Amino acid sequence: MSPRFRPALAVAGLLGLAVVSGSSSYGLAVMMRHAAVQAAVQAAVQAAAQASLDAAAANPADITASVSPAENPGKDKKAGTGLPLPRFVTLKADKVNVRRGPSSDHPVAFVFQRKGMPVEITAEFENWRKIRDSDGAEGWILQGMLSGRRNAYVAGWGGDSKPLDLHTAPRNQSGISARLSPGVLAAISNCDGRWCEVSTGDYEGYAEQARLWGVYPGEVVD
Repeated sequence: MSPRFRPALAVAGLLGLAVVSGSSSYGLAVMMRHAAVQAAVQAAVQAAAQASLDAAAANPADITASVSPAENPGKDKKAGTGLPLPRFVTLKADKVNVRRGPSSDHPVAFVFQRKGMPVEITAEFENWRKIRDSDGAEGWILQGMLSGRRNAYVAGWGGDSKPLDLHTAPRNQSGISARLSPGVLAAISNCDGRWCEVSTGDYEGYAEQARLWGVYPGEVVD
């Protein structure tokens, strides 16, 4: 039995002790004495119970319960992952189905066929992500097919086919290690808002951030 105070057992124990230790020769006096003891014990138990209730009322923070308190129905919760929208991610596989809606019941709109390709998440629904590619095409992809790794295309804004210089340092006056044509895919190591350190094939260096699709102008990437 655990060492807890049980008022009912305490009363029975006191009465039993009185009966056993009493002599039958005392007769009615002993019975009256027993009744007085019982009344005294009951009064003490009631007083202790009332004192406990008074203490609980004075200190409601000490009261414990087996259920959690109800949540405030007016408290807002963030939907989805809570990550910023829009944001850039990359494809995990060489073949990724893009559906017309956020479930496998929706038909496939088109298929991406390039692992590491950057896409932009514009919405979230459960484990589905609405994405947009560099051409503006949109659809829904399962979250598991996307990676937080950052890559970028060399952009050719407005049909501009001018190559992007890959510098040896994050400044225009530095040397040029390579020239990247629009559409070249590069892995991003970091960006400071103006320059990104990237690598592609055997080349690595610094590219102007504004010429890359896969990172926002002014965005810092660690």
